[in-house]
Amino acid sequence: MKRIVFFGDSLTAGYGLHKPEEQSFPALIQRELDAAGLDYRAVNAGVSGDTSASGLSRLSYWLSGPVDVFVLALGANDLIRGLAPSGTQRNLQAIIDQVKARFPLVKFLLLGMQLPLWVPGQRAAEFRQLYRDLAAENEMPLLPFLLDGVAGIKHLNMHDGVHPLAEGYQIIARRVWPVLQPLL
Repeated sequence: MKRIVFFGDSLTAGYGLHKPEEQSFPALIQRELDAAGLDYRAVNAGVSGDTSASGLSRLSYWLSGPVDVFVLALGANDLIRGLAPSGTQRNLQAIIDQVKARFPLVKFLLLGMQLPLWVPGQRAAEFRQLYRDLAAENEMPLLPFLLDGVAGIKHLNMHDGVHPLAEGYQIIARRVWPVLQPLL
């Protein structure tokens, strides 16, 4: 069985869900894999609160087993904590480089995070651009905004306004699946 590692933060882990093992978007992708008869196992490697730097520091554990597809979904906490986009980009590139070094034939999918277009300033523009740059430099598919269609929609998110409810994760999974499927 091939392995897809979903490497991210609370948005990947399914923070706040009653049953993240069934309701998170990696779990919903597993249902799609099963329905399509594909011999893949979706592994949820999301850790709440992870920044790109903390993800980089825990990466080796997830590279100890086989990885056929690596779905990278970090950066939201960097954004929330006001970290420099250049540092986020460096850390994400280091993650990509380490995965490639360990598994040269691995396929990647990059799931981006964005500040809303109404947020002004250089930092916002740099953060919006870093995922596009990483995808282009590494020739990998990109879903530009993981929370597109969910962010800012009150009934799809928890009271914190950041983390999706189960219904929001269904929308996310429906958006991730068509970008992931061609890699399988």
